[in-house]
Amino acid sequence: MEKWINGLMDTLGAPGAGIAVALENLFPPIPSEVILPMAGFASASGRIGLLAALLWTTAGSVVGALALYGVGALLGRERTLGIAARLPLVKVSDIERTEAWFVRHGAKAVFLGRMVPIFRSLISVPAGVERMPLPLFLVLTTLGSAIWNTAFVLAGHALGDNWEQVTGLVSVYSKAVLVAAVAAVLCFVGIRLTGLVRPGPGGRRQRR
Repeated sequence: MEKWINGLMDTLGAPGAGIAVALENLFPPIPSEVILPMAGFASASGRIGLLAALLWTTAGSVVGALALYGVGALLGRERTLGIAARLPLVKVSDIERTEAWFVRHGAKAVFLGRMVPIFRSLISVPAGVERMPLPLFLVLTTLGSAIWNTAFVLAGHALGDNWEQVTGLVSVYSKAVLVAAVAAVLCFVGIRLTGLVRPGPGGRRQRR
């Protein structure tokens, strides 16, 4: 992975870092916490300019987010509800409540979501489904991405050869987010299963 990213930057310069970040939005297994410090280290070693690294990585984030926004817009509300209706343990009312929450807090969700591992990419999909005004989506995505990217690029620039220390620290943060997400999903499933099976006459359990 690191060789591939380095190869992109060696061949294309700062735009190579931007391409890697755009792909990271579309394929989350490519971690931004590796790409961004590497871009910072490349700027510290003089291979690319620091300002160029910041601009291109942020542009890459916005392009990747726009692609996922387009997926959500193409999917649309009715298709999303149709898919939800076919999923086990998921109720259409759950999706409708999530939709209502996004309508109220979508701006904050898109902005802050750009700084949360895992959700950095996924938050663009509901924004597209709900057809958040594109100019607003672009502004929020650009600002959130710029903050996230700047922090990691500057950290990699400052640490130089020790840029991998950044990856180690963020790995802990990412794992904490993942554990919280898994716990939330398990709680949701547990609540749904409890609701589907309730005590019947004589203490027997019966399905609703």
